[in-house]
Amino acid sequence: MHSVGFFVYPGHQILDLAGPFAAFETAAKVAGRPLYRLEVLSRAGGLVPSSGGVPVTTVAAGNASVNTLVISGGDIAPMLKPGEVQAVAQLARRTSRIASVCTGAFLLAEAGLLDGKRATTHWRMAHQLQRSYPSVDVDADKIFIADRGVWTSAGVTAGIDLALALIEGDHGVELARKVARELVVYHRRAGGQSQYAPISQMEPESDRIRIALAFARDRLHEPLPIERLADAAHLSLRQFGRAFRRETGETPAKAVERLRVEAARARLQDGSEPIEVIAQAVGFTDPERMRRAFVKLYGMSPQAIRRVDRQRRETNATYHLNDRQSFADCDT
Repeated sequence: MHSVGFFVYPGHQILDLAGPFAAFETAAKVAGRPLYRLEVLSRAGGLVPSSGGVPVTTVAAGNASVNTLVISGGDIAPMLKPGEVQAVAQLARRTSRIASVCTGAFLLAEAGLLDGKRATTHWRMAHQLQRSYPSVDVDADKIFIADRGVWTSAGVTAGIDLALALIEGDHGVELARKVARELVVYHRRAGGQSQYAPISQMEPESDRIRIALAFARDRLHEPLPIERLADAAHLSLRQFGRAFRRETGETPAKAVERLRVEAARARLQDGSEPIEVIAQAVGFTDPERMRRAFVKLYGMSPQAIRRVDRQRRETNATYHLNDRQSFADCDT
């Protein structure tokens, strides 16, 4: 039976453990036969408190050997203590597949398991991961990434997406789809789908990168090649590209595209402008390019998002009307 070990430490995020654990557990229930042997591991074993204070019963990693090792995310400082890093490094030598959820990527990186590999983590922490571990190729835009036997995923619920992908790889798409239905989650957000990071709200560390982002936000309808952004930041192309990626986790081209998508979505929600008009207004050369960017970022086309937003507004209006009627009935 394929064994899956979930490594936790004081300060782990309990949902980063529970989500993937439930997916693997449910796979066996849906299949009607044992598929995975699951155990929760820690450096010393015993009760290990989560970041919210809830203790989790664990088995000492010791000489444990598992087929898949999953590192839970959580508070970064305690996970990077030498004892935790050493325990994970030793476990990794005895496993064929390694994965992390959210900030668990920091523990993998500290153990040297992400050197020279592509990886992701929660979008808010991506630039810190890249800055702290320059040998890792961090892509903040992905739900999960697999690179040569090492899987990393974005924040919290992305751990379920990762687990479904692993189950699909082990036992096929139909079982993974049934597990998703049982868990009442979408089957399944593709690894390449965006984390929805609101880059328009990012506050990079340096003034120059903040100036470049502000420059782009104010001129989305204009061409915005990297040369213009570098000039706005008063940096050379090489300096600007490196600094921008380090502080935002994005390339300048991707950041501009994301800014345009976010601006277009706000216009979709605010009114009934034609899609073609919105595309031109935010700098897309044609509606098809905007559609592809929306699908990549949100998993839906602009038309679908407008339809969903309209349905949500109509539903909310109905609820408010019913509430007002209920209050009126009470008054009478």
